[in-house]
Amino acid sequence: MSIYSAAILLFLVMDPLGNMPIFLTVLKDVPAEKRKQIILRELIIALIVLLFFLFVGRFILEVLDLSEPSLSIAGGIILFVIALRMIFSSPDGGFAVGPDREPFIVPLAIPLVAGPSAMACVLLLATREPARMLDWTIALAGAWVFTAVILILSTVLSRALGHRGLQAMERLMGMILTTISVQMFLNGIKQFMEN
Repeated sequence: MSIYSAAILLFLVMDPLGNMPIFLTVLKDVPAEKRKQIILRELIIALIVLLFFLFVGRFILEVLDLSEPSLSIAGGIILFVIALRMIFSSPDGGFAVGPDREPFIVPLAIPLVAGPSAMACVLLLATREPARMLDWTIALAGAWVFTAVILILSTVLSRALGHRGLQAMERLMGMILTTISVQMFLNGIKQFMEN
C-alpha cells in the first residue's frame, strides 16, 4: 500500500464530513470563540492515541498473541459497521453531552476521530510492514491534517454544503469504506487460509 492509499484510507475512516454534524451538535452550546480551541485539542488527543497505536500497538498484539489475519478480519468487520453507520446515519450519531459540559476526549477525540476502525487501520499498517513506519506516520499526519481542516472549518462548510450536501458526502464516503472493509475482510480470510 502506498502512502497516498494509506492516507486516503485513514482520512475515510476518520470521517470528518460524517463527524461534522456530530461535532456541531455536541458543541452547539459552547461559545463560538472557544469551539475551535476545543476541536483542535480533541484532534491533538486523537492524533496522540493513533500514533500510540501505530508505534506500540503491534507489541500489544504480540503480548496478546493475536495474528495479522485476525486483525485484518476484525478491522474489516469494524470498518463495515462504521460504513453502515455512515450510510444509514442518525442525526446526532448517538452521542450527547450535557448542556453545561464541555466535551473532553469522549466523544469527539475517541471514538469519533480515533475510533476502533482508525485504531485497527494503523495497527494493520504497522503489523503488515513495520519497516515503513515513517511512511505510515506521514500518511497518518496527512489524513489528520485534512481531517483537522475540515472539522475546524465545520461551521463554514456546514453552511456551504447544507444538510443534504453533508448527508450525500457522508453516504458516498460510507459506500467507499464498505468496499475497503470487505477487501480487508477477504484479505484476512485469504491470509488465514494460506497459513
